[in-house]
Amino acid sequence: MKLTILGTGNALVTECYNTCFVISDNKKHFLVDAGGGNQILKILKEKEIALEEIHDIFITHEHIDHLLGLIWLVRMIGQKINQGKYEGVLHIYCHNELVTVIKTITSLTIEKKVAKHIGERICLTPVKSGETRGILGCPVTFFDIGSTKAKQFGFSMILPDKKKLSCCGDEPYNVCEEVYVKGSDWLMHEAFCLYKEADKFHPYEKHHSTVREACQLAEKLEIPNLILYHTEDTHIAERKKLYCEEGKEFYSGSLYVPEDGEVFEL
Repeated sequence: MKLTILGTGNALVTECYNTCFVISDNKKHFLVDAGGGNQILKILKEKEIALEEIHDIFITHEHIDHLLGLIWLVRMIGQKINQGKYEGVLHIYCHNELVTVIKTITSLTIEKKVAKHIGERICLTPVKSGETRGILGCPVTFFDIGSTKAKQFGFSMILPDKKKLSCCGDEPYNVCEEVYVKGSDWLMHEAFCLYKEADKFHPYEKHHSTVREACQLAEKLEIPNLILYHTEDTHIAERKKLYCEEGKEFYSGSLYVPEDGEVFEL
């Protein structure tokens, strides 16, 4: 299986795409979030991920930089259903409150001949914290991250080789997540900026962490592989170098600061 990072940026970036990624098993794909616009379609095309091959999507929360790209996917997949070019059902997983939000936006913005598939071939599937679903043949457990801004879920996935990948959403790790994240081989965690630039970007006011804190956490939890994302975009050319330099002072595992489009073998 492989992990493709489609976007790495926070809500306000313009030099990269908003944070979203896809886990793939050959021609089957599990998309996590969709960014903030129709650029998601271009990015998927560039990575040779066909819409016809996406049957599972998870939306972590309602913020526009994670949600609005989904509206374009629903529109395009709905059109393909009408054209007889999409087989099976698209499952969109999210917490129950987000189901209503997605239904409302799609009903107001997508023509009826496409929106009619919602509830039939495009299924909005609410999940509870602690609930496990089978996706790509793997158990995926969704959990509430305890956000104070907007209700948000993360997930842990047991890969075919029994290794564990966990995603904490786009906020700092909360102790309520320990039961799900503990023992992870891969941890995906936000890092809004460098610690030395916290006074410039004010991550704590936005309930985000810095590279230093994310790495200290991974070290404490004994995570062997840490992926940092949801960053600022003022250091795109040097971001990997700068973040790794700061992070390795506090973390002894394998640290990854991906570019948009980067692929990892899991």
